[in-house]
Amino acid sequence: MTYWVGRPAAETAAAVREKRVTPREVVAEHLARIERLDGRIGAFRTVRAKAALAEADEVAARSDLAQLPLAGVPVAVKDNLAVRGEATRHGSAATPDTPAAEDHVTVARLRAAGAVVVGLTNVPELCVFGTTEGAFGTARNPWDPARTAGGSSGGSAAAVAAGMVPIALGNDGMGSLRIPAANCGLVTLKPGRGVIPAGIGEGDWFGMAENGPLATTVEDTRLMFAVLAGTEVSRPCPPGPLKVALSLRSPLAGITVSRPYAAAARAAAGVLMKAGHEVRRADPPYPMSLGTTALAHWTAGTAIDAQGLDRHRLTRRTRTHAAVGRRLVRTVRTGQSRELLRRRLEPFFAQYDVLLTPALARRAPQAAPWHERGWLRNVVANSAYSPLTPPWNLTGWPAMSLPCGTLPSGAPCAVQLVGRPGSEARLLELAAQLEQRNPWPRTAPLG
Repeated sequence: MTYWVGRPAAETAAAVREKRVTPREVVAEHLARIERLDGRIGAFRTVRAKAALAEADEVAARSDLAQLPLAGVPVAVKDNLAVRGEATRHGSAATPDTPAAEDHVTVARLRAAGAVVVGLTNVPELCVFGTTEGAFGTARNPWDPARTAGGSSGGSAAAVAAGMVPIALGNDGMGSLRIPAANCGLVTLKPGRGVIPAGIGEGDWFGMAENGPLATTVEDTRLMFAVLAGTEVSRPCPPGPLKVALSLRSPLAGITVSRPYAAAARAAAGVLMKAGHEVRRADPPYPMSLGTTALAHWTAGTAIDAQGLDRHRLTRRTRTHAAVGRRLVRTVRTGQSRELLRRRLEPFFAQYDVLLTPALARRAPQAAPWHERGWLRNVVANSAYSPLTPPWNLTGWPAMSLPCGTLPSGAPCAVQLVGRPGSEARLLELAAQLEQRNPWPRTAPLG
């Protein structure tokens, strides 16, 4: 018997298009794995078992089946994006349990490409923090279940890393794709502004939040990215020799990068040098004020998202986060600090084609009831382990996370690639070179 759990999305879609397997068979196998494993992992808020099987049959009956890039591929969707017929809860007891009338545009594009939505994944309340736990459960890292999967796309990342789906949809406002991808050994791409439709809450966190893919291979990331962006699925020629800056410095003052993550970045640099790229140690000119700028935008975005919700049904950390942000919304809206940061960093990216950094500063916190803990404790824990992602939301430039090496626990380590506006294809090709020369295990060994 052929098993489809654990296969890449591109391979599965090809088999469905060629009618070597039916969409129902593929979806049923993945639903069975979800039923068997998710009690341990906590990836899903809700599973659409009956609806997904019916939709798989609809895909099989489509006249354009042979042209669908994601034919019959099961996909999980982060619970802050609308899925028709399902409530969008944003990880909060304060949100209404009202089914969405229409799909979010990114969900609609996935379905048009032949994907089948099997469920909505857990997020921290209002997608604020870099750990995923709350009213609907705790998302754990399938490689190290004692640790959080990360956040805020933690449920989506956990679902892919556990082989419950080959790809998942998430989004990133301060690292919410790259943080869980780095924890869970996945590939992700936070696109630059306007490349993939956003529509995440009210104003997309002042234009900083972007939707994007979570996958186990660069090919699947490229495939899902193309579908979400509404472009042709193509693979350009490998880029010529690039100038790559290797930086091991934390953008936030007072935070250092641990040895495993620094070693991963150095190892990736060595791989790129052997591939013919020019790699030099160089740190971007991060301003000392970057930490306060990031905190202002982080809290102000939450203040906007919390408007109209019953504050008594929000957790204490969310209420405090929003209260801090309400004082800062007017200043943040001007965009002045983001523009100043872009101007400061542009000369660096005129000198270098790509920036290579560790994806995280240290391993993820324990999987614990962080939503019951105080605001300051959450902010300190989040900032200490994930200081390297926020600058690229503030600038609006593309950034990737991909696996490289392992932590002492055996869980994956990861690096980050950052590029100029419009360099998504270049980043994907560079990631493909790293994958080819330094492959990684694709899913956690859960059995």
